[in-house]
Amino acid sequence: MSKTILITGSTDGIGKLTAIQLAKQGHTLYIHGRNATKVAETIATIKAESNNEHIDGFVADFSSMAAVRAMASEVNEKLTTLDILINNAGVFKSREPFTADALDMRMAVNYIAPYLLTTSLLDLLKKGDRTRIINLSSAAQSSVIDSVLAGTKEESQQETYAQSKLALLMWSFDLAIQEPALTVIPVNPGSLLNTNMVKEAYGHHWSPADKGATILQDLATNPNYASHSGDYFDNDKGSFGRAHTDAYSEEKRTHLITTTQQILKNIS
Repeated sequence: MSKTILITGSTDGIGKLTAIQLAKQGHTLYIHGRNATKVAETIATIKAESNNEHIDGFVADFSSMAAVRAMASEVNEKLTTLDILINNAGVFKSREPFTADALDMRMAVNYIAPYLLTTSLLDLLKKGDRTRIINLSSAAQSSVIDSVLAGTKEESQQETYAQSKLALLMWSFDLAIQEPALTVIPVNPGSLLNTNMVKEAYGHHWSPADKGATILQDLATNPNYASHSGDYFDNDKGSFGRAHTDAYSEEKRTHLITTTQQILKNIS
């Protein structure tokens, strides 16, 4: 059955590869990027490669919470249902350590933006058919520090990236509990995949980008994963596994969500 799918950060890397795979299966695809020209070019490429005309897109810079809110409004107005949301957009290296909202760039793009987008689309997602939310975490996971989350303390790119990815994972666990009708699966798509982000960060890779795209496509559509809401998939191992200890603390998850909501209120 054809699904309506939105993939963030899908004009490049594993997001784009995943979009192509899903388009070839005949699904209705909405891609996302921060550059309108690149979004249009990607839509044209996916249509040509998949022979699927049901491809459209949205433009938003995820370093801006105002832009995320605007995109959420546009999605809610344009779509009548949303079956699958893949929160793939992410950043590691950045020329600017902080956003215009005075948030750490990695924390904003990798965690706070997908949190804001998803919570703003919950009513739409609840109308979906066996809805799934796939959140891209990472093997890099580090305890979230309030000052880093709030953008009042600067840490290394590696450290803030790892904190942002654990924050996304912790929220995924919480969302799975709060919304039992939805299937929420956080995933490490694979370490050092051959993507531009990895090349910029490390200068080398371990695995092809297709490894990540294939697991995202599978987690999003394979019926076998319907019962795995709130489970962490580690694609380095090729199976569900154990995440960072903090993700299993209800107290720490609740503190993270409460702090996140307060941050968003302060920049509304």
